[in-house]
Amino acid sequence: MFGLTNLGAIHTAIALVALAAAVVCFFRDGGISPRNTVGRTYIYMTVLTCVTGFGIFEHGGFGKPHALGIITLIVLAIAAVAGKTRIFGRASPAVETVSYSATVFFHMIPALAEGGTRLPPSAPLFESPEAPELQAVTGVFFLLFLIGATYQVWRLRRPRPVATPA
Repeated sequence: MFGLTNLGAIHTAIALVALAAAVVCFFRDGGISPRNTVGRTYIYMTVLTCVTGFGIFEHGGFGKPHALGIITLIVLAIAAVAGKTRIFGRASPAVETVSYSATVFFHMIPALAEGGTRLPPSAPLFESPEAPELQAVTGVFFLLFLIGATYQVWRLRRPRPVATPA
């Protein structure tokens, strides 16, 4: 289906579950948190997406997608450390939040490249992963990531309303 191997189809299905969980996290909670089931689902599915991606060698060997998988795992580890320790000091909550959000952007890079060069099957949106139009769309997603991350950090830093006694 769509020129995918069995591993490619499994990898894609896992990645779609991760992205669906991310959407729920953003709309429901304002960000990804390992402290709830949907956030943990996103994290586990993202790790599985990376691991299954390491077995896909469409272009012959280790390539940019594999490097992105490694970077994603490193950023997930940074987010986990930031969430469990104060290694980043007062910035730890922001580092955790922005790191998890960055991994969603990392998901979008291959999603756009693979989806855009395969779909629709009769006339894919982009000629190749290097197509200028695809780079522009990826740039728009990066801008959306920056806006979203800025909003998330702002939400973390804004003063909380103090409850008044009744």
